[in-house]
Amino acid sequence: MKDYQNLAQKYIINTYPNRQLTLVRGIGANLIDQFGQKYLDLMGNYGVNIFGHNNPKINSALISQIKNLTTLHGSFTSDIRSIASEKLIEKCGNNYSSVYWSNSGAEAIEAALKFAVIASGKKRFIVCRNGYHGKTLGALSATSGEKYKKPFEPLLWEFVQIPFNNPKALESAIDKNTAGFIIEPIQGEGGIFVPDPNYLLKVRKICERKGVLLIIDEIQTGCGRIGQFLASQEVQADIVCLGKGLAGGIPIGATIVNNKISLTLTKGIHSSTFGGNPLALAGVLAVLDLLDGKRLQHVNMMGEYFLTDLKKIKSDFIIDIRGKGLMIGVEVKDKRNEILKLLQKEKILAIPAGENVVRFLPPFIFGKKEIDFTIERFRKVLNDIK
Repeated sequence: MKDYQNLAQKYIINTYPNRQLTLVRGIGANLIDQFGQKYLDLMGNYGVNIFGHNNPKINSALISQIKNLTTLHGSFTSDIRSIASEKLIEKCGNNYSSVYWSNSGAEAIEAALKFAVIASGKKRFIVCRNGYHGKTLGALSATSGEKYKKPFEPLLWEFVQIPFNNPKALESAIDKNTAGFIIEPIQGEGGIFVPDPNYLLKVRKICERKGVLLIIDEIQTGCGRIGQFLASQEVQADIVCLGKGLAGGIPIGATIVNNKISLTLTKGIHSSTFGGNPLALAGVLAVLDLLDGKRLQHVNMMGEYFLTDLKKIKSDFIIDIRGKGLMIGVEVKDKRNEILKLLQKEKILAIPAGENVVRFLPPFIFGKKEIDFTIERFRKVLNDIK
């Protein structure tokens, strides 16, 4: 058997931490390594595999599309692109009018920034501390954290950071040169921070009153992750960005805008060779079909079950447990990375967030059996580390 770890270290640029695990197959909620060992997947490729691995409906849609047409430039009309666009707008709500397709969440943010500049004529943005929007230059400018940004400064335009979940700070930060406010409904990479229930509604009112655009980053929270299609479903944004699980595991980004924004955008202002390719949009259609009311209700129920049982764990290591739906973070005092390594030894795959948060982003097919197994192993790891 080949030494895949050695090959990776030799030929792949070293920009990722190495989990020392070679995964070759996925089935349902499990990933399987080169030796046939099974791991319960609570990371989902950072929230991408929302229906697990090898979902029959998604696979069937992708295979069928491969036989017809995989890529098609946006200057031509695609049947599946037209249908997927219509269905996505329907899912997001009547406030939105059209979608720009790209290949990742970061690309969706890049498009949103450019569209906001075109629509407003301004280049000043307000963002939140601990916010994360991606690592391409525009998205990185909107992202919090010196460790990502410092090597590349000066970055793009003017981005002013304010505290999350603080409407007064937003109101004070807006001036006549402000184009928009970019916000995650729940901060993911920053540490799974859930705002007050009416925070986004207050933000919407402030943006309307001050005449600035509201850009909501739903890349991690969207597509049912918290138990409804958009975490911001009750709020009318000007621009919404989606990505991650929207195409069932195929790279995708979507920048959804209202009619006011759409009318300002002209031909050639932004485009992508692979954006909106028929293969990815076959995945989108399958995912949108799977994300029915019953599935969203299941996400809510399993999220409540998971959070309730996590809160029953008695450990001096745990500082806080927070989240919504199947987007959950456990803040620990220290040894976060060691906890993740021990979980991996116990055949549980989780990921970090913030400075000291163990993040769980399980697929929507998770049931009580998988959650019970996770709780048992997590409790064991915390006891062992103690």
